[in-house]
Amino acid sequence: MSVVTNTTTIGAIEAPSRRNTELALLGFAVAIPVFAYLNVGLALDGEVPSGMLGYGLGLALLATVAHLVVRKWAPYADPLLLPLATLLNGMGLVLIWRLDQSPRLIATSMRRYNSFSPDAPSQMMYSAIGIAMLVAVLLLLKDHRVLQRYTYISMMAALVLLLLPLVPGLGSAVYGAKIWINVAGFSIQPGEFAKIVLAVFFSGYLMVKRDALALASRRFMGLYLPRGRDLGPILTIWAVSLLILVFENDLGTSLLFFGMFVIMLYVATERTSWIVMGLLMSVAGAVGVASFAGHVQARVDAWADPFSCAEKVAACDQMTQVLMSFGSGGILGTGLGQGNSDLIGFAANSDFIFATVGEELGLTGVMVFLLLYGLIIERGIRTSLAARDPFGKLLAMGLSGAFALQIFVVAGGVMGLIPLTGMTMPFLAYGGSSVIANWALIGILIRISDTARRPAPSPAPNPDAEMTQVVRP
Repeated sequence: MSVVTNTTTIGAIEAPSRRNTELALLGFAVAIPVFAYLNVGLALDGEVPSGMLGYGLGLALLATVAHLVVRKWAPYADPLLLPLATLLNGMGLVLIWRLDQSPRLIATSMRRYNSFSPDAPSQMMYSAIGIAMLVAVLLLLKDHRVLQRYTYISMMAALVLLLLPLVPGLGSAVYGAKIWINVAGFSIQPGEFAKIVLAVFFSGYLMVKRDALALASRRFMGLYLPRGRDLGPILTIWAVSLLILVFENDLGTSLLFFGMFVIMLYVATERTSWIVMGLLMSVAGAVGVASFAGHVQARVDAWADPFSCAEKVAACDQMTQVLMSFGSGGILGTGLGQGNSDLIGFAANSDFIFATVGEELGLTGVMVFLLLYGLIIERGIRTSLAARDPFGKLLAMGLSGAFALQIFVVAGGVMGLIPLTGMTMPFLAYGGSSVIANWALIGILIRISDTARRPAPSPAPNPDAEMTQVVRP
């Protein structure tokens, strides 16, 4: 007698997508800004603000659209990236609207421009465009590895974006920095988009050259020093950063680009010497340019001793107001809508909006916002570690590093740790270029995390393994 048995192939267990977790977190990410909006209205006028319903529905609609697109086209993406960005964007809208209600800012605008237009509605429009950019990234970028094909095209595109503000008739200088271009009545900051394009170029370049860059010729004081001919990339980026600083008077962008390249270079080569050299070159370049660039020197003076030049230099006066805002906030803050950070002036809702957080939400609120930013950076680094291809690892790390550097540069400048740079706080400050570019950055990280977390396809059935076996007694 014989017994016939069949062996079957068992597929891989499907990993959870965590989309329901993302949806639940998005509910909190929308509810918290709406509650903050209510607090501001009650503090300013003693009544429920009339625009709260429209604001809440608008933010909820944007979050829902983004979630549905992620659920359909990136089902295995990290569940925290979208809720964290939505929460920061929503709180930024609340803070901008709160500053729009300031009688002092309205009066100043009327004196200077003979008109006043609130910035919160514009920021809501920019947020909608940012969500549309996120959707476009997820729909068009099916696989992040496609970007590797455009390594050197990305380099050329980044150079064009960086040089646009220097084109006569197109670029414009705003308070000393030539980082804006005017297109169809809108002011655009090309550097915000250049950081993403440069991250693509750096990832593709370092993936090919990392073995050569990791070689060391000699050991000096515990560091492996690179060979002379391998110093070309970092020297080139250093020179480009200095040119940006010299011709555009933009300290923040030059630090951001050079720092991002050094971080990615260290990740690719695992050589500590690159970090040390990068820090030394950054300090040398900043000190050298600050010695003859008046705009940069003014910001250095405002950082070193703002009270000594508060009556002569606008940057010093702003810095004194910022320091007093943080000081008056204390541990828990004065409460939303009950501070005086609008005394900072025109930059209260852009460069110095973090001072509003420090005054009205106190040290506690500052730490909460830094924690939210830190979580985005941590999820980006986790995505880099989980990526299965070297290009994806470098790209996720580069984007996370650029995001982290921008947070450090802006928060450090506002709190007096480093000189002011004029950059905007991602998602929080007023600015269309910043919010759109950072939503695109989140979209790319979501795409990479989806690819990294997606379970590998089950192997094709092996006919030999499924052959009928005959067991004889």
